[in-house]
Amino acid sequence: MNNIIEQMLESYEIKNTNDEINALKEIIQELVLSGLSRSNFFNEAAFYGGTALRIFYKLDRFSEDLNFALIMPNKDFDLSKYFEYIKKELKSYGLNLEISSQKKHSDTNISSAFLKGNTLEHILKFFPNEENHQYNHIFKNIKIKFEIDINPPKGATYETKYKLLPSPHQVRLYDKSSLFAGKIHAILCRNWQNRVKGRDLYDYVFFLANNIAVNLDLVKSKLIESKYIMENDSFNLDVLKTLLKNKFKEINYKEAKDDVIPFIKEVNNLELWNSDFFIKITDQLS
Repeated sequence: MNNIIEQMLESYEIKNTNDEINALKEIIQELVLSGLSRSNFFNEAAFYGGTALRIFYKLDRFSEDLNFALIMPNKDFDLSKYFEYIKKELKSYGLNLEISSQKKHSDTNISSAFLKGNTLEHILKFFPNEENHQYNHIFKNIKIKFEIDINPPKGATYETKYKLLPSPHQVRLYDKSSLFAGKIHAILCRNWQNRVKGRDLYDYVFFLANNIAVNLDLVKSKLIESKYIMENDSFNLDVLKTLLKNKFKEINYKEAKDDVIPFIKEVNNLELWNSDFFIKITDQLS
């Protein structure tokens, strides 16, 4: 196994197959970020979402997707021009993954791509002493989705972070208040099989627990873009709290818990999850 990969794996507590899969995916995500950095991708785009929160702000759950947004809208942005940089970076560490664009619908601002590769092949590269091959039929392929918003709403604020592994590189990303804005928008607007993702709720608790203020300008812009509110609607922190509290009354918390459990280690942290819990902690939103 590549020495850099070994070094990166040292930060993970691996107890079972699920931990192996999560570590494998996250290291691949970091290799993708490194490749994009070499391509100067972050001169025109920023990293955001749950994976950004995990990698740069120590969110204690794994995240599957890579989400980016352009700094300036560009309807002609071509994500595929960065594929060679990503493939070169992955190959330099002995990883064999294919990358392909997802056909873009004309009415969306999101361009998408997928990384795919054989799970067992890569597990055995990362964990050469692994003897349990039972999961090969369960996890047929590694699959990592990444998306970029080519016409993002206004109001985001940014910072630049540096990583030393797999090699020194820099990443422009949404700052914590803008990441929080994106998460609140997801809770209010994301329809995932007609229910709220438990991962979004988990991150919401993380933001509040860390006393992170929300970027209200960005929340408003994103809610207007989603037609959740109108341009002339009254909007402030109290209005946002009311919107969230109303949403928290509708959620099926058993389904939300089931969604997030594969991505966390401390399942006991979910015991308090119910509408009253989320409504009460929302008073702490600032």
